[in-house]
Amino acid sequence: MSPFKDLKLVFEALNQEGSYPEVRGTLSFYLNSDTTVKSISVKAKGDATVEWRNNFGVFWVDYEAYMRYFEMKQYLVATDFGDTVLRRGPHNFPFSFQIPRGIPSSFRGKNGEIVYMVEAKISRSWRWPSSVKREINFLSKDFPAIHRAMRPLSRSVDKEVGIFSKGQLQMTASVNRGVCFPGETLSAYARICNSSSKNVKPKFSLHRKIVYRVKKHTKTSDKVIFKMVGDPITPRSEVTVPCAVKIPVDAVYTLHNCQIISVEYYLKVYLDVSFAFDPEVVFPLLVVPSNLVHAQLNEEVGHI
Repeated sequence: MSPFKDLKLVFEALNQEGSYPEVRGTLSFYLNSDTTVKSISVKAKGDATVEWRNNFGVFWVDYEAYMRYFEMKQYLVATDFGDTVLRRGPHNFPFSFQIPRGIPSSFRGKNGEIVYMVEAKISRSWRWPSSVKREINFLSKDFPAIHRAMRPLSRSVDKEVGIFSKGQLQMTASVNRGVCFPGETLSAYARICNSSSKNVKPKFSLHRKIVYRVKKHTKTSDKVIFKMVGDPITPRSEVTVPCAVKIPVDAVYTLHNCQIISVEYYLKVYLDVSFAFDPEVVFPLLVVPSNLVHAQLNEEVGHI
């Protein structure tokens, strides 16, 4: 029977998102009796994996990729001086790991994941080691230049409507900024001048695009996570259509610094025109932690 009771890893959350830009924690347990140990160690590691399978009729092809971002180990009770006797009662061993800069945030998707794990192990002579492991939600500090995306975005498109109708469509679309955080609402609008002879319908859609990569092969998931459809715009009219773009509370952050997995967002504003190609404008969006957006907003206010 193991003398170790309530063996657990407790982490210290360092931000309001409940994620860990670095790892600080405590290995704790209770000893039922005095116990001799050879060593107590804690190991942290980060791995990214991608896998999917394609069916080519009579056979299947498996695609797999793997990356290890780091592996670090430290001894809380060293082995250099022989065995160590731990007295009966509660024990707490603090530890910390400085995770390397530039590695991606934790992620779990249908065909890939980025997982960071901490494992503690207690070794004893002639005994199986006692161990405990726990996954950490790591948040990278490495995001594209947020300050550049804070400004409003605006684009225009013109289209001649022919064959089954005549005239021209003009649309100018805008969004108040190109960076946001989960749970936020962005302000967008489209100003449409319908000089054609057809009814057109304005639409707004927010997309999340995940790309998994194995060498030169890719598997893409492009999902609409928000959509709004405006009222039809009659011929020979000009209308401005507003849209409150709601970012889902559970939206994962933009992921750009992993070689085998990427997560991107974009807002598409377009006109649904029957029997014609839809004119559209597309805005790339960054989804980042709320504290980064608020910090940038405060910095801009301070410069006013």
